[in-house]
Amino acid sequence: MGDLDPIAFDIETSGFGNESVLTVAGFASTLGEVVILNTAGRQANSTQLEQALAEYSDYGVDVIVTDDEAGLLSAVEQVATDRLNKDRHYLTAYNGETWKGGFDLPYLRTACISHDVAWPFPNMAYADVFEFVDRFDTHDEKGLVGVYDELIGKANCDPFDDSKEAVDAFESGKWEPLLLHNLADIQRTLELAMLGERYVPRSDFKMKNLSPPN
Repeated sequence: MGDLDPIAFDIETSGFGNESVLTVAGFASTLGEVVILNTAGRQANSTQLEQALAEYSDYGVDVIVTDDEAGLLSAVEQVATDRLNKDRHYLTAYNGETWKGGFDLPYLRTACISHDVAWPFPNMAYADVFEFVDRFDTHDEKGLVGVYDELIGKANCDPFDDSKEAVDAFESGKWEPLLLHNLADIQRTLELAMLGERYVPRSDFKMKNLSPPN
């Protein structure tokens, strides 16, 4: 927004109960994507997964494989440190964090507390795509997929009709479709953010700083 470029962020989880964990975290920019997989101690080949996802990305996808949720959080922090620049980027998500709540960032905060991991986005600007999509006529669509299809409608790599299928994919160790689902969501989010930058008033982006006060 303005002099800042968007970095889209999205997570997948193993469910919504007290025992649920982060399974995937993804970042997308105009230069490519990074997806981080938690295998829960099972096997996954990052090179093979990168090759499988590469055809759906203009600049290629980096796949980082971790063994557990703590490892995924550490990888998120490392990607944020290496690839996010507070002077060049702002973080964005779809209903990731809004004044009414959101999902991705609140979930991430709680996971960081559980593992005593530092917040990975200090001093990052943030604007949620969900906050400005009502500036378009989306025919009452509110979800990411529906809004994207109404406004952009390009073919995508999502193998799932419902995000709940991502939970089943994690449980059965079907890594490629799980990562393709996350890749599709971060690409959708990024494209919507860039569309908003072309048509939505700057004030409707509701930019804020994600740095905690202490």
